[in-house]
Amino acid sequence: MAQTKAEEGSGARSARKPPKRKQVEAHIRSMFDALARRDAEAIGEHWRDDGVDEIVPIGVFRGRREIVDFFRELFAAVPDLETSLTRVVTSDRLAAAEWRVVGNFTGAPFLGVDPTGRRIELRGFDMFEVEDGQIVGNTAYYDGAAWARQVGMLPAKDSGAERAITSAFNTVTKLRKAVAERASGE
Repeated sequence: MAQTKAEEGSGARSARKPPKRKQVEAHIRSMFDALARRDAEAIGEHWRDDGVDEIVPIGVFRGRREIVDFFRELFAAVPDLETSLTRVVTSDRLAAAEWRVVGNFTGAPFLGVDPTGRRIELRGFDMFEVEDGQIVGNTAYYDGAAWARQVGMLPAKDSGAERAITSAFNTVTKLRKAVAERASGE
């Protein structure tokens, strides 16, 4: 029996692969599921061996092993880390992902900083590049100063301690400028 054009079209549609942007989105959601499970090895499986993850406040991690090791260190430092993916927008190769993390810095040191026991709540944004079903690159942005404040490395925003540090910094800056002007004969 011959199929109508509508029947042919619907059969062709069901046999087709989903659009690439849907595949990219599914891959990024799967990677964030691994992040939510605190499974560094599963996160690594989403990356190409030579992938590059630039976490702007921290640095650049080259290759799957460095990326996995970074997440291992993060999970050891914040053993109760909860991650939620709040939004994903994709194209055929790119994915923009907005996320939130919450946890307590009670575990191991992180980036050379000893745990302080303090709660961390951060929002961030990643821009992923995906090729052939694997992440090849990412640039992640979050407020590094907010992290430093939350763990106690910097004073609370708008506190007296912050105003004192800002004042001291401005005094030193003015002093350096005066010394430079004097040295140059101005």
